[in-house]
Amino acid sequence: MKIRTITTGISIQSLQYQEKIKQAAEFNQQVQILFEKQGYEVQTTRIATNSWEEYLQGLSKIEIINEIQALEQLCQNLNISFFNIGYASKSETIDIIPDINKNTSTIYCSSKIGDRENGINFENAKESAKAIKRISQESENGYGNFRFCAWANCQPDIPFFPTAYHIGNTSFAIGLELGDLVMQAFSQAKNILTAEQHLQLILELELNKIAVIAEKISDKFAVIYRGIDTSLAPSLDKENSIAFAYEKLINGKFGHSGTLAISGMLTRVLKNVSVKICGYSGLMLPVCEDVGLATRANEQTYNITNLLLYSAVCGCGLDTVPIPGDITIEKITALLIDMATLAIKLDKPLSARLFPIPNKKAGEMTTFNSPYLVDCKIFTVD
Repeated sequence: MKIRTITTGISIQSLQYQEKIKQAAEFNQQVQILFEKQGYEVQTTRIATNSWEEYLQGLSKIEIINEIQALEQLCQNLNISFFNIGYASKSETIDIIPDINKNTSTIYCSSKIGDRENGINFENAKESAKAIKRISQESENGYGNFRFCAWANCQPDIPFFPTAYHIGNTSFAIGLELGDLVMQAFSQAKNILTAEQHLQLILELELNKIAVIAEKISDKFAVIYRGIDTSLAPSLDKENSIAFAYEKLINGKFGHSGTLAISGMLTRVLKNVSVKICGYSGLMLPVCEDVGLATRANEQTYNITNLLLYSAVCGCGLDTVPIPGDITIEKITALLIDMATLAIKLDKPLSARLFPIPNKKAGEMTTFNSPYLVDCKIFTVD
């Protein structure tokens, strides 16, 4: 089991943020050392802030971009590779996101398109669709959308990017990569019932070890510990693929009958481990971040509608899904509204990170040239 991320959340109230970011970076470094001393591999450490609308309010568009570029330079000086400026909740600020994306390389952000209290914000959904489309056209192979998503009903302190944002006092949360434990549990099981039992036992044992260390860190540094996001973060390692783990239990391939049942079972286990949990704590199915999911996408054993269906019983929505470059803003908007409808109806956090691929159509292959993504066929959007 690997620690995918240690994410520290900070609140920024003005442009005097240098010291707070430096303190967060130093804290992350100390936490990483402590976990590594216990034998854990820590893949990344990250920092997320409150909504950038709050600490950059009153500035012009050019001033906002200049300030965020200065922020990125500070992060680079402090060796921070993952920094999230939180979400935009107004159409006029969502409109600026493509310019932020274009003028930075390590800054992540998101847009809020709905919650339980206020329902779906259709204007924000359309503006987010415009942002997704424009980012795809202004970045190589559409890769810029790796750093942007639209979400509905997401709470603060999700440790995974780009959804992460923070409210209140400084705190930290942990995201894990659990594919190896799932593969282990499913390989030992004869059916879905024994798989659930095996996985519950394994996760209880391993996650409690992480939680004990995290609580001690919280006490030592007097920093609030928000918990573990038990979501199954993806793996580019074939042996730990989420999709291939499924196939230990179903008589067929990921996407065939039985996939929905396993998705529901996995989420049930992930939400009922006896540790403090936060964030999505559900099943992630990011198409271009898992070798097995990409392989089965190439074989067309599932489609975007299936992914939305699985979101109804599991994880985080539509993640790293490649779609045709000539897709209309109206069709992207419709996908976002479908996702938000599920999130609000089912009272769960969902997000959409979509990749329109410039100059490519459904069925053609992506060519990302990224260490974080595996290439696969572009999905059809009806």
